[in-house]
Amino acid sequence: MKSKFYIFLLLLTALWPMSLRSQRTLTLGEAIGRARVNSLDAAVALDELRTAYWQHRSYRASLLPELTFRGTLPSYRKQYSTYMNDRGEYSFVANHYMQLTGEFSVTQSIWPTGGTLGLTTSLDFLRQFSGDPYNRFMSIPVALTLTQPIFGVNNVKWNRRIEPTRYLEAQAAFLSATEDVAIATISNYFSLLMARENLAIARQNLANAEQLHTVAVEKREMGQISKNDLLQMELNLLEARSSLTDCESTSRTSMFRLLTFLDMEDASDIDPVVPDMLPAIEIPFDEAYSKALENNKFAHNLARRQLEADYEVAVAKGNQRAINLFAQIGFTGSSHTFDASYRALKDNQLIEIGFEIPLLDWGKRRGQVKVAESNREVTTSRLRQEAQTFRQDLYVLVERYNNQRRQLEIAARADTISARRYATNVETYLTGRISTLDLNDSRTQKDESRRAYINELYLFWLYYYQIRSLTLWDFATSTPIDPDIDRIINSI
Repeated sequence: MKSKFYIFLLLLTALWPMSLRSQRTLTLGEAIGRARVNSLDAAVALDELRTAYWQHRSYRASLLPELTFRGTLPSYRKQYSTYMNDRGEYSFVANHYMQLTGEFSVTQSIWPTGGTLGLTTSLDFLRQFSGDPYNRFMSIPVALTLTQPIFGVNNVKWNRRIEPTRYLEAQAAFLSATEDVAIATISNYFSLLMARENLAIARQNLANAEQLHTVAVEKREMGQISKNDLLQMELNLLEARSSLTDCESTSRTSMFRLLTFLDMEDASDIDPVVPDMLPAIEIPFDEAYSKALENNKFAHNLARRQLEADYEVAVAKGNQRAINLFAQIGFTGSSHTFDASYRALKDNQLIEIGFEIPLLDWGKRRGQVKVAESNREVTTSRLRQEAQTFRQDLYVLVERYNNQRRQLEIAARADTISARRYATNVETYLTGRISTLDLNDSRTQKDESRRAYINELYLFWLYYYQIRSLTLWDFATSTPIDPDIDRIINSI
């Protein structure tokens, strides 16, 4: 009767759920959803997107007309300054005046040529206090100004090619970062889940070791087992107690890390749930690679870096000779009164062509062009190498994911069989038909099979979200990752 009672207790312990669990459960999906909103990693990703957004806004604004007001209100001077008369003699003369200036201008970049076109109107007022006081006005009602580099690099054209690519890269980086948040959540979640499973195993093993030790003491008193078997049972009991202490500490540490990551430090305890719903999909490599090239930040990064290398070559070539054109045409008037300064206007024209052509620089500028061209070749080769590595890594990842479901099925079956085998061996041991070594072996196999199943489950979700991060594509629903990126940007 005692043997049957002990068998009942051992089987009940094997089926007993993890003790001291909180009533507050947390699924993997809930943890990922909370991490996307509350984790510091998500906040950093959003801040980086916000920075990229305002940088892009600044670039877009630079392409639009700019209205500027410049003025000096006022400039007051009472001083002596050097004066040279027509005979070449110097003297000091007193200046006592006040000047006010104001200018409105509208400037616009000329996209095809890289020049700048400006429309200006200005008014200057001068009040002389020394000698015979007087007022003087000078007006420029309208002036049209053109500033144009002739052979220099067209920065506007290059920025219009580089900046949109940079912004697309930033958007893709944000979406990948949100998936990386999910990956970090999975690591922390399964770390706690594994710690809880180890804790459950340790408690179960301790209960079993206590019961088996009690049975072994009784059997030893009846002479049914040797002294060595009894000592082995006592060692198993001590090891089980030590293991339980370590597992409790690890569980608390893993709990703290997950709560901190999810910004749930106010929570005392959560109960992770073993995920049982898995995406029943196979991911073809060609489709994954196509989506990665279309969506991933890496593709935009390659394009941007190639454009920047081409831009550096263009800058070096433009620096070989520099010719700038400055032209202004308009009207101006001057008088002692404000109204008169806008009558009897005169032409106000200015054309200036400045140039810088090196006659002898010992090949310095030509060398700069060669350096830029060499750097571009290095960048091109490096980008091809990185693209090849990216393709290989994605292929390996997709293969691991597609194989992981089969590995998970095997691990689940092994977990079930080893648990049944251990329960059977416990009953067999109590009847004296197997040795202590066989029982310990089955217990170890049971524990390892359970850990292996949790680890295979972790790898499945890890591979799945890594593919999502690289492709920015949800293969379960055949939709892009977070199609509401515009809503997120508009809320910034």
